[in-house]
Amino acid sequence: MQIQTKVSYLSDLKFNLETWKRELRFHFSEMDSFEEKLEEIASREYDKRAMQQIENFQNRIEIERNEISKLMHRCKNKMNALIAVDYNESIDGSLLHKQKPLKEDMRQYIKLHYDLKEEMMGFFSQWL
Repeated sequence: MQIQTKVSYLSDLKFNLETWKRELRFHFSEMDSFEEKLEEIASREYDKRAMQQIENFQNRIEIERNEISKLMHRCKNKMNALIAVDYNESIDGSLLHKQKPLKEDMRQYIKLHYDLKEEMMGFFSQWL
């Protein structure tokens, strides 16, 4: 593989990682906003059913934050691997292949994030 092609290939992989990191940072921040709204609803002392849902959402937010942290760490490790690539060594698709599990995990995480977000928005419209 020519060096120019290799540089382009690595640039594309880096772009994916940077995009995922931005999205994860946004989701982490979004979880802060959602948690604030849950606390606002909790302070209004609605019935027990609302409080159970709030606790459930707070637990899911904590799980999501942990997942975001793990994915961010994986992105950082992948980025470090790309930075350390030897440009004289041939690329046989192994970097892309190594990135596929992360790509699938990101796809699954994003689906779960938007499912949670949709549930929370429904909850907010019910209680706010």
